[in-house]
Amino acid sequence: MFVFAASRWHTVDHEGNLEPLLPYNFSAAHALLFCAAFWLPSWLGWVLPMLTIIVTDLLLNSFVYNVALFPSGSISIWMSLAIFVVLAKWLAKRRSYGRVFLGTLLGALLFYLVSNTISWIGNPAYVKSVAGWIQALTVGLPGFPPTWVFGLKSLLGTGLFTGLFAGSMKVSEAMDASEQELEPEEDEEESQSPEPTPETV
Repeated sequence: MFVFAASRWHTVDHEGNLEPLLPYNFSAAHALLFCAAFWLPSWLGWVLPMLTIIVTDLLLNSFVYNVALFPSGSISIWMSLAIFVVLAKWLAKRRSYGRVFLGTLLGALLFYLVSNTISWIGNPAYVKSVAGWIQALTVGLPGFPPTWVFGLKSLLGTGLFTGLFAGSMKVSEAMDASEQELEPEEDEEESQSPEPTPETV
């Protein structure tokens, strides 16, 4: 969680512009939300990943972006991100690495649809029609990169970081299994060692 929080920080280039440590829309947020909720037990899987996102958002708003602490749309974005947590807890009833990748990619697509639909509803620049909704999902508004580009970057970043998190869990599980295999051998050696004889007076 601390490494993810640090990865969201921004630096200032030689022209005074803010630059994120990772490319825009290429974040570990979606993968972290899903994987943490998938593997962390009970309430930790719900609270810890969402709390990390919310706290880092507030810190960025206050110290980096210099905007209002709760800008308009923050709550709707956090609710959209909660899709990953809900999906993870639902899929975690039967755990497998296939479900991890399926869940994160499905969550990224749902987030893309939900977040751009919310933008289409709330932004007066979009025409409130089917054509305007399709515009919000594809090309976006003039003067900005197409929304499908952001969606693709988000999908690629989610897949990459999910692979890293899942690989880390696989290595951790293998290490735990090897440690459990060594413990019985140590117990056998202790049981075979002769008991000390009492001292004679």
